[in-house]
Amino acid sequence: MAFLAAALDRVKPSATIAVSQKARELKAKGRDVIGLGAGEPDFDTPDNVKEAAIDAIRRGETKYTPVAGIPQLREAISQKFKRENGLDYKPEQTIVGTGGKQVLFNAFMATLNPGDEVIIPAPYWVSYPEMVAICGGTSVFVEAGISTGFKLTPEALENAITEKTKWFLFNSPSNPSGAAYTHDELKALTDVLMRHPQVWVMTDDMYEHLVYGDFTFATPAQVEPALYDRTLTINGVSKAYAMTGWRIGYAGGPLELIKAMDMIQGQQTSGACSIAQWAAVEALNGPQDFIQKNKAIFQGRRDLVVGMLNQARGIDCPSPEGAFYVYPSCKGLIGKKTPGGKVIETDQDFVTELLEAEGVAVVHGSAFGLGPNFRISYATSEAQLEEACTRIQRFCGSLD
Repeated sequence: MAFLAAALDRVKPSATIAVSQKARELKAKGRDVIGLGAGEPDFDTPDNVKEAAIDAIRRGETKYTPVAGIPQLREAISQKFKRENGLDYKPEQTIVGTGGKQVLFNAFMATLNPGDEVIIPAPYWVSYPEMVAICGGTSVFVEAGISTGFKLTPEALENAITEKTKWFLFNSPSNPSGAAYTHDELKALTDVLMRHPQVWVMTDDMYEHLVYGDFTFATPAQVEPALYDRTLTINGVSKAYAMTGWRIGYAGGPLELIKAMDMIQGQQTSGACSIAQWAAVEALNGPQDFIQKNKAIFQGRRDLVVGMLNQARGIDCPSPEGAFYVYPSCKGLIGKKTPGGKVIETDQDFVTELLEAEGVAVVHGSAFGLGPNFRISYATSEAQLEEACTRIQRFCGSLD
């Protein structure tokens, strides 16, 4: 009898975590490595948020919290949804988790039965299909390639829906591509969903505030209010507020689903860290002006990276609408040889040889379900990005 659960056979390790770990190991050995794999802002958490956490410690807010979150944070989340998204979620319709990842996981755990299908546009965040697999569901991948700006078309969504479809998992702006859907593009998708009442919508809005130029963010239940009763709207403080390590994600949704997720979390981790929750209250309720400043910095970095990568031989890099990633194609380099004679047969070969030759760590696109591409996180300094892109240009130029 095998000791480990059979479910582990369905799950792969996180490629993004693996790349970051590999970069750290090489740095520890003295290699000059620029790591562009991590999906977290390089900005510090705002001072008012840190002070709110310190104040909470001094007040003795160090005990267990209600499983679904402290009342003050659930109220702040409710107000945030109303203020920014036009969504009327009562505090009891919200839940706080230890990061957005736990919220997603608990939603799947609460709803998926064997044979249930989850539609996931590709490219996708590496953890989505693994969560579905652990929870016993079946991922149905639908390609949203470079020709459509990495966005799912209504026709592709329609064709993917079956009687077994339980969830449509939607992420805009996207990790890994940075693609974001306009109101009209999103309305075309929600029109399809309106024809299939058995399909629920799980929307991951984690990068909501990181959209560039005159782009306006929208979320499914906002675009189509008739989907409100079958939509789980997920967000968090990690990206816009530079609070990745605080581990606070949240969601709003139908009361029955929130209660089910609450029950699961109560037998799993119970409430999220009390201090981090008080910090999140300040993040949502406090000054928001720094978001625009950080966003302008990210936009400048995006433009730098896109411009330099498109000057690299064999690389095609679209300019994304949001997040802090680019997802360039290396199709033009497949079949080329390195100076050492290694043939670049896949995007994984490309990123492996790039790391070995130039010390630039990126994530291969096949890990996100669509290649030959690779993902770069531009959440680091312009100096580092310029040097990394120079090295990428040099590496591409060396291939024959």
